Amino acid sequence: MDSTNGISKKSTALPLRLLFAILGALIFAAAITSSAIFFGVGRWLVREDSLQKASAIAVLSGGFPSRAVEAATLYHQGYAKEIWLTHPDVHDDALKELGISYPSENDYNIRALRRIGVPAKAIQVLETPITNTDEELDVISAALKAKGAQNVIIVTNKAHTRRVHILWTKYFSSRGQAFVHGIPDDDFVAARWWKDPGSMTQVAHEVLGIFNVWGGLPVQRTVHPSPEVVADDSDAPRHANAD
Repeated sequence: MDSTNGISKKSTALPLRLLFAILGALIFAAAITSSAIFFGVGRWLVREDSLQKASAIAVLSGGFPSRAVEAATLYHQGYAKEIWLTHPDVHDDALKELGISYPSENDYNIRALRRIGVPAKAIQVLETPITNTDEELDVISAALKAKGAQNVIIVTNKAHTRRVHILWTKYFSSRGQAFVHGIPDDDFVAARWWKDPGSMTQVAHEVLGIFNVWGGLPVQRTVHPSPEVVADDSDAPRHANAD
């Protein structure tokens, strides 16, 4: 009986077993890594800086009135002497044609801040219209540079802090330093985000936004960022009127 055929089969079986073992290990490692990313992304999105005194406290649009309330708290604690509000680009032309006044988000933020005891002279609205976080940080950093200030505290929701930090570091750090701060009473469930519908929405929104930043902001509405900022009267923030 020829034993050569048996030896050949054995020599072929050994590499196949090794190949299957390697593939199995790779699949197992990929599954573990994917699970770690999936369950850990909620915590990863929360990226806050230690609070320090700054030239101003900037309130990002959205999350009304929690962000404005937190900004007022930081103001009263002495972290800054000014609160900056951005100006969301609300398309209200049809209402204007009818002679109907449509208050913007910053109008309500001003009222909230004044009710909490922030003086009108400490509230400034950055008038350049914004439609997204990228534009918003561009306006804030431009105001920072125009005023010759060193740093700013940026108040937003916890799930939004990572994207804000990435954007600022990548595009605006040359204009000054930002301390990104999440509101403490945020309803974002970082540890179990997949069990909470609201947290799931936030995670999906922020992850897509971060991929957009990493990809060089292919999805955006304006040219980014403004190349130079000139401090003149037309670009100066306006003070809030006293109630």
